[in-house]
This record gives sequence, C-alpha cells and structure tokens, in this order.
Amino acid sequence: EIVAQAGRRKAVTIATNMAGRGTDIVLGGNPETMAWAQLQDKYPTRLEVPQEEWDQLVAQIDRREKMKEQGEEVKAIGGLHIIGTERHESRRIDLQLRGRCGRQGDPGSSRFFLSLEDDLMRIFAGEWVKNILTRLGMQEGEAIESKLVTRRIEGAQKKVEEKNFEIRKNLLEYDEVMDEQRKRVYGYRQRVLDGANCRDLIMEMIGEQLDEYLQTFLDTDYGTDSFAAAASGLLNVQLEPRDFRRTSWGDAERLARDEAYRLAESNVHDAIEENLPSEEEPSEWNWQALAKWSAQRWNTNYRDRDLKKIGHDNLAEVLIQDAHKAIEKIELQECERMLEPDFSVKTASAWLHNKFGIELAPDEVADLEPHEFISLAHQRAQEAYDARESEFPVLAGLLRFTSRDRSGNKHGFQREELIEWANRRFGISLSLDDLRNKQQDEVRQLLLEYSRENNVRANQIAAEAHQRVAALFSESGNSVTLGRATGNNGKLDDLSNWLNETCACDVTSAELAKLDLEAAQQRVSQMVENRYRPEMRRMERALLLQILDQGWKEHLLTMDHLRSSVGLRGYAQVDPKVEYKREGMRMFEQMWSSVASYVTDLIFKMEQLDEGFVGSTWVETSAVHEEAPNTSEIAQQQQAAIQGTEAQQKIEPIRNRTEKVGRNQPCPCGSGKKYKQCCGKVSG
Repeated sequence: EIVAQAGRRKAVTIATNMAGRGTDIVLGGNPETMAWAQLQDKYPTRLEVPQEEWDQLVAQIDRREKMKEQGEEVKAIGGLHIIGTERHESRRIDLQLRGRCGRQGDPGSSRFFLSLEDDLMRIFAGEWVKNILTRLGMQEGEAIESKLVTRRIEGAQKKVEEKNFEIRKNLLEYDEVMDEQRKRVYGYRQRVLDGANCRDLIMEMIGEQLDEYLQTFLDTDYGTDSFAAAASGLLNVQLEPRDFRRTSWGDAERLARDEAYRLAESNVHDAIEENLPSEEEPSEWNWQALAKWSAQRWNTNYRDRDLKKIGHDNLAEVLIQDAHKAIEKIELQECERMLEPDFSVKTASAWLHNKFGIELAPDEVADLEPHEFISLAHQRAQEAYDARESEFPVLAGLLRFTSRDRSGNKHGFQREELIEWANRRFGISLSLDDLRNKQQDEVRQLLLEYSRENNVRANQIAAEAHQRVAALFSESGNSVTLGRATGNNGKLDDLSNWLNETCACDVTSAELAKLDLEAAQQRVSQMVENRYRPEMRRMERALLLQILDQGWKEHLLTMDHLRSSVGLRGYAQVDPKVEYKREGMRMFEQMWSSVASYVTDLIFKMEQLDEGFVGSTWVETSAVHEEAPNTSEIAQQQQAAIQGTEAQQKIEPIRNRTEKVGRNQPCPCGSGKKYKQCCGKVSG
C-alpha cells in the first residue's frame, strides 16, 4: 500500500531495493489500492467485491485526491525518480529497481550513490579504485563520477553472478544422481500404496535372485574359481583360476603349493634386502624388524640375536626352509570338494535350501543343464511361496487366539474363538469336538489343510474373475473403459453382482464402468485377495514398505557421507562429480539388492517374524449386527452422560478471542499513534 502511492506529487518513499515487486506504481497515485484498503474488512477477497461498488469507490477516490491531475503534473516534471544507496550483487535486482520508475512508458529517472566501504566495492574493487583515485588527486569527501568505476562495478556484479551460477550448477549436478534415485524409490513405493499386487513384486525379486545366484553357481568355472580363491586365502598367495581348469586334486594341490613356495622365496629375499641392505653398514641393519616379520608371516620364534647368530649369508636359506615347513603344514583338504564335477550343483542346491527352504534331490538335478536347473528352481520357488500363503493365516490365527498369563507365557488356545474364526475364514464347519483331544501341532496341521483348500479356491476364483473381465473387452479393445465396452447390455451388472457375491464386497457397476482393462484386472485382483488372502497381502505390503523405508534412510545417510568425502578424490586426478555418480549408483543398486534379499529371507522364514508384526496383519472377519436401542434406553444413556459431565466438568482454558492488533496499526484507544508507540509499548 505504501509503495503503490510512491507516484503521488511531493511523495518521498523510503524502501528496500526488493520492495514494490508486483505493485502498480501509478503517477499521481493508485486509487485501486486505496479502495481495497477500505473494503478489505468488508470482503474476504478482492474478487468478491461487486463490480459496481468497486467502480464507484475507485472513481470517488480518484476525484477526491485529484490523482489524474496530479499524474499529469508529475509527468511534466520528469516522473518518478529513484535514488539507490547501494548496488546489489546481482544486476537483475538493480535493473528491476530502475524499472519501477518507468511504468508502461511513463517518464522517470534513476541514480545510484555508492560508498567504497560497501560489500561489493570492498570485496572486488575497493582498494584498487581507492588507489587509482588517490593517484588522480581526488580529495576526501569529493564525489566520484567515472565510467571506469561503473564498469568496475558491473564487472564485480558479473563475477558474483558467475559464482552463484557455478554454485547452483554444481548443486544440480550433484543432485542429479539423487533425483534419479528418488524417482525410482518413491515411484516403487507409490505403486505399493496404490494397491499393486505385492505378490508379483516379491516374486519378481525372487526370480531376479534365482537368476543372479544360480547363473554364478552353475557356471563351468565356478569350481576352479572357488578353489583358487580358497587356496589363495589359506596359502596367502595370488592364484589364477585358469591354472586349475581340468586338473585333478593332486595336481591342483601341487601347483598351489609350488606357487606358494616360489612366492615365499621371493618374499624372504625382499625382506632381507629391505631390513639388511648390503649398501649400509651392519650396525644400521634392523634385525628386530626382520624377526618380527618372520614371526608374523611364518609363525617363527626368532629373536634379533638369534638371526644375528645365523648370519647374513645363511639367513635366506634358513628362513626359506622355515617358510616351506609352514606351507606344508597348511591343510588344503577342505578345498578338494571344489574340484569335484558336481560341486556347482551341490552349492546351488544348498543355497536354495538355506535361502528358500527348497529341497532338491541329487538324482533329480544331476543330469540337468544350467537353464533346466534354473527353470526347476523357479517352479519350486513358486510352490514354496504358495505354501507360505497357506501357512501364514494359520500362524496369524493361532497367535491371535493363544492364551497367555501375566508373564506372557503361553497356556494353550482359546478353542471356541479359534473355531469360530476358522469357520468364517475358510468357509468350513468345525466344531469344538473336532479339536477337543488334539494337540497344538495337530490343530495346526488341520487348519493348514483347510487353508490350502481355501488357497486353491482363491486361485480358481481369481482366474475366473480375470476371464470375465477379459471377455468384456474382447470385442472393443483394451484402451476403452468397461462402460463403453459393455454399453447397456447388462453384462457389467452381472460382473458386479458376481463379485459382490463371491468376494463379499460392495462394488457397483458405476465404479467398474470407469476402469480400463489394466485397472479393472487390478481392482478385481484386489477384491479376490482381500477376501481369500487378506493376512498375506497385508504382511507383504507392510514388509515391503518397512524394509524399503529403512534401506532408503540408511542409503541417504551413506550418500551424505559420500558427498562430504568424494571431494578428496580430486587429489587423484579424477573428477569428484563423476566418482560421486558412479559410487552413488553402485551403492543404490546394492541397496536394492539388500532390500530384495531381506524381504525374501523374511517371507520364507516367517516363523522368525516378530509377533507384533504378525498381529498387525490380522483381519477381523466377524460381522456383528447392532440393534438400535429403544427410546427409554436412549433417555437413560443421555441422562447418565449429563450427570457424568456435571460431576467431572473440564475447566476451559482462558483464551483471548479479541482481534489481534498489529504493531504498526493505529492504536484502538483512538490516540492516533501506532499501537507499538502507545498501548503496545505500555503492555510490553
């Protein structure tokens, strides 16, 4: 409001160089700003003011203040003049400040007055300009007007803008890799929240792990690579895997030890040359360091005086013999199995058992090609996951209806509640007599059989539901909605009625009519899963989100540490930004691998899940019909509530409900002063 009236005659407005943005400075005054100042207490927004009332008030203020006449007078004397007392480090701000004196072709002018002590001048041009002007004979207090100074200021502003641009560019380049990672993580997370089939996501993780690990295990060179790595660690020597291809165990052991012997001889000579150099005096030889090296490397018990007794000439021969003895004591028998023909198959089978609990008989996989083995593993993993789908609701139900004492110890089942839940959950008719004399494991096996039957029925219903949806799109294509695909032939009503009856849901044909093929298949799949496998779907969803969030938070912390330390790689003549991107993406892929590995571990070892987590996936399937109370009961409840409120009435806190007065607003006492200089000063 203040800046808007800066164009009035004889007006002097003091403001910052940022003030006035978005304000219409009209020469002679802005009547619209004054009109809204009067109407803002009457209307919540300017758009709600009636046009007739607005035009009348604006015209009235214009006539009363003679703004048009004053505007012509101000134009005649030169318009708005801006005096700047400092140059901003950005030329854009200075140009915007100058632009306020020339609204829509109005006349105006501007002038800047600077000090050599200003930040911009002091940092970039202060001493240089001061020395030049001193040589030219300028006196203290004399005004300086020179194009040389103006160009120097513009050059300083350009340097600051270039510096700020480089900062923003550098920040953007560093954030590029994080932006890509954020899109991938949050996009994946949003898919889960939007109702994507978490089973498909987890099966995709399982398939990727099967392909990655089994291709490594079943590689033709996996045995020799493993032998070379294991023998290298035991013998403390670098062995090449290609040297052991198509070799027997005896030849491989001899080659490995011979390489260790050769390296030991070389190391002994190097250590003697390092600690007992021939070009130095014997008094300068470091016998103690050589004895320490021999003890650490070959587990000898020499002291420095023992080595001196052996003598320099015989020392190499003695240490080499000790090294050979130490190498001969190293057992390599555990590496023999790595060169057996079936080592790769055994390793792959053991990994499948430990990771997914899949048992593969040796005779079953002995003659399989690698791709056949991987295909069989995919099939068995699918079957194992189906078994987990049957086991989890039983685990959740038994945990829900287990009796505990005050110490948390288990005391058996709440059999009546368990039977009632199982009848509703699996659509069966168990009685208390069926479980009367059964132990816990027997009850579990019985419920597990019913759960498997329910799982088979769910798969059949899901397949039928997808067929029904696909049949509706068979003639119209996949890009249209269900409403357009079916028209008004009643097939959509039949689909909604069948879903409501089969899945115990409440979906209307109007809701289904808006969906295309992909969305309809996803919606139908959700209905079937929520009806027949709700516990497993909730567990998958919660597990994915929890592990992904935890892994992402740890990855963000790791990326912060990488960002703070990657600059040191510039000393190695490499670009820190390139290294940051390369390391960041490598760590990101490692995070995804760890998330997938942890998820699949918990899915196939659900007995290790926390009881609180399993309980959070519980779905109550009972339906209770509440009867409306009669009028006498309602009256009694209301009277009891009133009496309870009167007995324990809550004390309301004291609140100041009057309108708050701003510090710069007129004081409400009517003194004409600002509130901060009147009553506000006293209350403060």
